[in-house]
This record gives sequence, C-alpha cells and structure tokens, in this order.
Amino acid sequence: MKLSIRHRYIKKIPVLEVTPEEMKNQALPLIVYYHGWQSAKELSLTQARKLASKGFRVILPDAMNHGERRTGAISTIPSMTFWSSIQYNLIEFSVLVHFFQKLELIQENKIGVGGVSMGGITTCGLLTQHSEIKAAACLMGTPYPVRYIQRVMKKAAEMSVFVPEDLPLLLSWVEQYDLSQAPEKLQDRPVLFWHGTEDEKIPYEDMADFEKLVMGQEYSGNTHFLTGAGEGHLVQGELMDKVAAFFTQKLIGA
Repeated sequence: MKLSIRHRYIKKIPVLEVTPEEMKNQALPLIVYYHGWQSAKELSLTQARKLASKGFRVILPDAMNHGERRTGAISTIPSMTFWSSIQYNLIEFSVLVHFFQKLELIQENKIGVGGVSMGGITTCGLLTQHSEIKAAACLMGTPYPVRYIQRVMKKAAEMSVFVPEDLPLLLSWVEQYDLSQAPEKLQDRPVLFWHGTEDEKIPYEDMADFEKLVMGQEYSGNTHFLTGAGEGHLVQGELMDKVAAFFTQKLIGA
C-alpha cells in the first residue's frame, strides 16, 4: 500500500500526517502518536506507517522543546523541560483533534492516542481528561507520574543536584493527570500497556503495580498488559506490529 506522508503545521504545531495515499482526503479513524524524551516525530514514522497501512490517519506531533521546536538548552532543574514538554502535549491534543473534526476527517469519532516513554506518560495523562479517546497504547511510559517526579527528586538529592524548594508546587498540576490516582477513568476503554522488565529509565514496577491496582475492576475489562521479559527501554518492530493490530481490532474492528 502506498502511503502519504505530509509535513504540515497545525496551529503552528509541526506534525507529520501519515495516511494511505488513496484515502488521504477521506474521513478515517484518527490516532495521535507521541514520541519520547529527546526524540522527534520522524523517529515514530515506522510505527505510523504500520498504523496507516491499516487504514488510519496518524498524526505525529513534535513535542515542545523537541525536533523543530527545539529552541535552546534543556533546563538544569531536574524534570522541568521534561514536564513542560508533556504539559504542551496535553494542552495541544484538543487543538489537533479539533482541527480534523472541523474538516470532517475523523470517521465516526474514532480517536486513538498512543506513545512511547514520555509519549506514554502523555497518553496516560490524556486518558484522565478526555473521554472522547476510544483506544490508547502506552509503551514504556508510566501511569504514576507523581511517583516519577518523586523518584527524580530523590535521585537529585542523592547526587546533590540543586532543586528549588517549590518545585513540587510548580509541578502540582501533574496530580490532576495521574491515572493511578483515578484509575476508574479507564472507563472500560481498550488500553494497551507494554513495558520491558529491564527498563533502566522508567521502572517496570510501575506497570506491574498498575496491573495489580486495576485487576478485576469493572472499569478495566478492556485493559491489556504486555511484559517484555528481559527487554529494556526500546520498542522493537514486533511490538509495533502488535500495537497496529490492537488499534485495528479496537477502532476498526477488523
């Protein structure tokens, strides 16, 4: 299948839009897919191609401070640039969806969201506030963002890295997007989690703990957990195929 890869700016947000060539002007199920920390939209193209070949319109945005939006040095304050980037992702999600809604290019309001690492954290955050999301995939992210902040601050203290006393207050908005604190917001939607047991950046225990937290609950009947035994902080091609199959089954029904 020939694919169309279009570079465009949506309200000044640089994105890649990937669709089947012959269907690019038709209404399609929409997936917004977020890259990881210090990455860029182009590095998610393999996953986007696999999704688009199934009949999706895939939008790959550059997060703030990344790719075309990289404007300067990363803050020396631990996590500040990281969380700023995620906050922009969360804010801009509705902007991207609204753009395609106005063009009537979203088929039957079928909206999916996914991402890797920082993009996975974004995905979990979006699930807490956006009931219009019909399916989601979090790969090596975490549904425990507050715990992640605490972990970073503890490590900074151990390494004698200066952290402003009011940093927890400055990042207090994160609590409102902590899926582990409101797991019922899964709303029985299809959500796929994957994490490698040897992940050195975001511990596997976060996914394992979340699986225990939601196991058997009415709101988590469509939540799926995959474990990458012995795998680190890297998404392999085989997993990308599983993600494409997951969205195809849950959003298209094929």
